Amino acid sequence: MSIELLNESGLSIDGLRISQLARFVMDQMRVHHQAELCISAVDEETIAELNQRWMDKAGPTDVLAFPMDQLRPGQVNVEPEEGVLGDLVLCPAVATRQAAEAGHSPQDELELLTVHGILHLLGYDHAEPAERQEMFGLQARLLAEWIGMAGPGAPPGVTE
Repeated sequence: MSIELLNESGLSIDGLRISQLARFVMDQMRVHHQAELCISAVDEETIAELNQRWMDKAGPTDVLAFPMDQLRPGQVNVEPEEGVLGDLVLCPAVATRQAAEAGHSPQDELELLTVHGILHLLGYDHAEPAERQEMFGLQARLLAEWIGMAGPGAPPGVTE
């Protein structure tokens, strides 16, 4: 898998841990091992411009997902397709505010948003109640497995 992470947000983030989380989620979702993903961390002005241009919504948001090759999760006994999963855009400034409101760390919020965004890239949505239940259940499971493997806030590669 090729995961590129660009931090243009002006804030410090644990890019290595975010990249490792993205790889973990893509592995768990059986995304082809040669799939490509680009994650960009940007400032509020940049994400607000993207949100207006592509989503027709005003103001900054926490995460935007731009799927490319419409890759879907792999099925058991079916070889997944290779290609470009897409672009994921995170806004650490918005994530930091949301983390304070939720009572957890900004890194925890960025990890949640990374999983959420990758699921969107894989075709999951939460517009309808049944879709929301499926997506948020999967998101919670993946985050719990990640924390169980890597530990909350643990340095990358360190397990509990």
